[in-house]
Amino acid sequence: MGIKLLFNTTCHPQTNGRTEVTNRTLTTLLRGMVSKSLRDWDNKFSHVQFAYNRTSSYATSHSPFEVCYGLILLTPLDLIPIPQESKVSFEAEERAKAMKKLHQLVRAQIEKVNAQYKVKPNKNRTHLEFKLGDLV
Repeated sequence: MGIKLLFNTTCHPQTNGRTEVTNRTLTTLLRGMVSKSLRDWDNKFSHVQFAYNRTSSYATSHSPFEVCYGLILLTPLDLIPIPQESKVSFEAEERAKAMKKLHQLVRAQIEKVNAQYKVKPNKNRTHLEFKLGDLV
């Protein structure tokens, strides 16, 4: 499907603004769920992960689960594998087309939101071109 993964390093999350926002959001969610003793964060992390992954984002207008898997999950029970005999038969080609269409919609939405975000900071900026020998 032409997927290209671009990983950030764990020591430098500031390389990507979205990573910083995600880390801040997950920290806030964990702080709200973990008890005062701070000893049960690892037990609550899967709940926080599920809650975050099923929440639609402003930039994509879809949840991460929906973008990755094409499914809208309602409960953690939706993650349990379904027995083979009761799975709905799906044409692979139809599924791939549906996923590509969803990815195109998400890409268009992200580009639209990014263009909106660029307007305000770039409103008062002027484009400068320097020539060889200019003192800058």
